[in-house]
Amino acid sequence: MDKIKLTPKQEKFCYGYMETGNASGAYRAAYNAERMKPDVVAVKASELLANGKIAVRIEALRAELKQRHVVTIDRVLEEYAKLAFFDARKLFDDNGAVLPVSQWPDDAAAAIGGLDVAEIGLGDGDALGVVKKLKLIDKRGALDSLARHLGMFVDKQEVSVVQPPKIIVELSNE
Repeated sequence: MDKIKLTPKQEKFCYGYMETGNASGAYRAAYNAERMKPDVVAVKASELLANGKIAVRIEALRAELKQRHVVTIDRVLEEYAKLAFFDARKLFDDNGAVLPVSQWPDDAAAAIGGLDVAEIGLGDGDALGVVKKLKLIDKRGALDSLARHLGMFVDKQEVSVVQPPKIIVELSNE
């Protein structure tokens, strides 16, 4: 496919828009908009987004980004599910000792936010033992995100009440 020909400013606008998701901000970064009113900048930015060449270029940049980072809805949901359904027992052996990191299952390792290891000793170089602290990633946050994706929560409810029109009847004795 032939590369779309854009001006350097249009290309800068596309990259700015991809970086921030803000068309007006991307317009200000790419064009001299110091003396423009915010409304004018918004209109100009909107016109650029409506430009066919720019829309195609932004879609191409999105596709490159997705491919480079392999970000898909399925992958994000899979990661949320790992966090939400994590079972801490997978990190321990039958005696209750923490397994070596290399033996952690992938789904369990994904739920670990940090690992602190400290040796306890007498100060003469002899270690009495090792303390390992595992910090887990917020399971509730992952569950909330999955539930929201599945439509289990209603963030906002709008209630509209339709009132019947008022009817005024004037009576006269004529």
